Amino acid sequence: MTLTREVPIDPNHAALLFVDVQNFSAHRQGAEFKDLPADEFESKYGWYFDQLDTRVIPQMQKIQSACRSAGVEVLCTTIESLTLDGRDRSLDYKITGFNVPKGSWDGKVIDALAPLEDEIVFPKSSSSVFVSTHIDYVLRNLGVRQLIISGLITDQCVESAIRDACDLGYLVTQVTDACLTYTQARHDNSLSTIKGYCRQMTTEDLVAELGSI
Repeated sequence: MTLTREVPIDPNHAALLFVDVQNFSAHRQGAEFKDLPADEFESKYGWYFDQLDTRVIPQMQKIQSACRSAGVEVLCTTIESLTLDGRDRSLDYKITGFNVPKGSWDGKVIDALAPLEDEIVFPKSSSSVFVSTHIDYVLRNLGVRQLIISGLITDQCVESAIRDACDLGYLVTQVTDACLTYTQARHDNSLSTIKGYCRQMTTEDLVAELGSI
């Protein structure tokens, strides 16, 4: 038998994981952005939010709907501390200087992708969801062997999730146009460097694949 990453999604053993699509990092009033002067916000994040609002979130909504219809588990992870003061955060997050307090608005998935009542959300306090949550344990209990990954930021937390998932034995499909980082160049470079770890598909192709099942 030939081993390959190019394995179609089996809904009975697959899950969709949205990475950090939350108010903190995907809403103009999120804590990462709200205190910036208007000109600085536009110069640093104008392109990002234009892409997020007009293209990427709509793509995420399409894959969320397609996965739900196909019976694929839909999961989310968000940056959120287990404490109010963030003392449990990773050293890297402490050095970076941000904290999303336990139970805060910033830690919630954006309204456009709000999880259903019985869908699982993993609050994480490090770049990789596999490091600071029990997601691997939960995925194995669910019988998941394939992960569809979409989210933010392409070259940071998304890459971390893909690499760790692969090393733990999951087959990963990255939805290339349902991920985003702060510039097109960074996004394209990330897709190029991570492709050795995963199957890469567009939203259109993934939705078509799920619809054919």
